[in-house]
Amino acid sequence: MDEIYSVVDSIGCVQIDSLQIVRRSQYIVLWSRLGLYDTEDFDKLIYSEPCRRLFEYWLHEASIIPLTWFPSLIPIMQDNRNGRSKGSKNWLEACSNRQLMDEIFDRVTCNGYVKSSDFRDKRLNRGSWWDWKPEKRALEILYDRGSFMVTNRINFQKVYDLKERVLPKWVNKTGMTHYESYRHLLINAMKALGICHPSQIGDYIHVKRTVARPFVRQLQEEGVIVKVKARLQDDIIHDLVVHKDDLELLTRASDNDIDVSDTTFLSPFDNLFWARGRDLQFWGFHQVLEAYKPKYLRKWGYFCLPILHKNRLVGRIDPKIDRNKETLILNNIILEPDTRVDNVLLDGIASALKGFMDFNVCKEILIEKSFPKELARKLMSEINNR
Repeated sequence: MDEIYSVVDSIGCVQIDSLQIVRRSQYIVLWSRLGLYDTEDFDKLIYSEPCRRLFEYWLHEASIIPLTWFPSLIPIMQDNRNGRSKGSKNWLEACSNRQLMDEIFDRVTCNGYVKSSDFRDKRLNRGSWWDWKPEKRALEILYDRGSFMVTNRINFQKVYDLKERVLPKWVNKTGMTHYESYRHLLINAMKALGICHPSQIGDYIHVKRTVARPFVRQLQEEGVIVKVKARLQDDIIHDLVVHKDDLELLTRASDNDIDVSDTTFLSPFDNLFWARGRDLQFWGFHQVLEAYKPKYLRKWGYFCLPILHKNRLVGRIDPKIDRNKETLILNNIILEPDTRVDNVLLDGIASALKGFMDFNVCKEILIEKSFPKELARKLMSEINNR
């Protein structure tokens, strides 16, 4: 469990997503960095009272975050109490909605945790996917405010309970000021990103660039964040930044003194892509999630996982799992046009596919289509010879 926690702590948080065409994104993010691991250990760190060192809240979207970060998120919870969200503020203008929220809070206080499904939807006509029933909206507002926390998930459905019953006693409950919070979050975002343009640091924690800018400028003036120059994909030298503690690591990377021999697949929600535009600037790779596009508009596939080979993003796989047949199906595997198919690449991708099969509890693999066309045959031959 310590190794799992260490990964989450080093990258700051892991984004949660509900899509499960293969293992859910939050599990893939850790697999990309750890290889095969027990996902139940990850869940225990979030939802098991004796092991709890992580928690769910908003950071970069819905996220799993180290509990040591809890004080830095208290100002966000306070803002939510003061009506930062226009949608929640408008909803609470109705007396019946405020009364409902009070009733749910009292019910949880007296009787213990609840799920949204514990409340029957009395509406005759439902709207879109996000047209929550009133009870679900009330639960989410109480969660946003920090009155409730997610104590568990059952079939991926949130289980809400009072913060006081979920938060371990060892957690520092003294909130930071807004200034301290932004500094803490941006410094740790910089550490997690490694290197980026100064304007991209706030992207990592979903802070507007205009809000992050003065904090980033001050951190540069203090020498916490250091300016470096780098030639990017456009063949132009840019001013980038790193955390002062990572200068030695950057030097080692530039001297090719870091092992980058592995090949793996990345979740489309992976932290690597949170700095907007860095995929193209650094790797000449355009990362797009096409799951919410109509099928006829998809260029690559439904839930594509980028292929990280050594220090390059060389393509993507579009996988799905046939759980009844324990088969990993690649609807497509597409390499970038300038990617050379050699034995090293074939061995790397084949190893990653075998690892991904094990991670998804699959015994067989089927590759339906590939680009280049002969790639599928070569990969199947490589896998079958193992």
